[in-house]
Amino acid sequence: MSHLKQLESFVAVSLKGSLTAVALAEGVAPAVIGRRIDALEERLGVKLLVRTTRRITLTHEGSAFLEDCQRILTDLASAEASVSAGGVKASGHLRITAPAGFGRRHVAPLVPGFVAAHPDVSISLNLSDRVVDIVNEGFDCAIRVGDLPDSSLVSVRLADNRRLCVATPAYLQRAGVPETPADLMKHACLTLSSDASQTRGWAFQVDGEVTHLRPSGPLDCSDGQVLHDWCVQGLGIAWRSTWEVEGDLAAGRLQVVLERYAAPPNGIYAVFPQRKHLPLRVRLWIDFIKHSYGEAAYWSAASARARNAGD
Repeated sequence: MSHLKQLESFVAVSLKGSLTAVALAEGVAPAVIGRRIDALEERLGVKLLVRTTRRITLTHEGSAFLEDCQRILTDLASAEASVSAGGVKASGHLRITAPAGFGRRHVAPLVPGFVAAHPDVSISLNLSDRVVDIVNEGFDCAIRVGDLPDSSLVSVRLADNRRLCVATPAYLQRAGVPETPADLMKHACLTLSSDASQTRGWAFQVDGEVTHLRPSGPLDCSDGQVLHDWCVQGLGIAWRSTWEVEGDLAAGRLQVVLERYAAPPNGIYAVFPQRKHLPLRVRLWIDFIKHSYGEAAYWSAASARARNAGD
């Protein structure tokens, strides 16, 4: 039995939640799909799915394995498309969405270069801090920063993302420097409002475990750039990504607090719907942006631009 077929069946069953639905789409009996899953679990020596008469759920190991399988199958499809596409040029309309602040700094500036390389592709870029439903709203690709709650979408990790607590020296002199994450409850914290995408709160690493806090304060906003501006004005402590505040840190406008409790980096991802044949324009866009973020010179140049903009 093909190992690849086992992986494909595992991903399909995980996403559809039904052996019967996968079997129907493939034109085989449900027992065939079940035997593939059984063989995969036996080969790995772990239980990936819990199957009952009413539902199928992923085990902890299954959830972790699903993400790796999706990435492997996506990479394989891209490799095959690179060969089979040959000299075919990308064309058509590409709809992309990204968080507002990150999109302004690190997505929009890359669009002209991509269009110059692929002139037959047109692009619509949507910038929003809400979590856009890319399937129902018709987007080809989303750039997302941080945790990915929706496993029905395929993701490609583009770069690491680190978040830190920052404040102005003037604010810290006035209000004091927090020594532990619990001290944030006594501070004016600048937080995203509940309709924005940061649903789990601020992440910290305490005693080797990542924990989430929901600090509060007199000001919140659904726009991350506004929170950044308020922070630079000395109105409180904000939990922001390094790509956003590194220029302010270098210039001394902001300083880091609680750095020893900073959570490990999460990711910056390209996210797209599960498709058997990814359109060439989407694949090329993901390759383009991943290559750009993979260059160390890109982030140093972006940091310099941010520092100069603040000056």
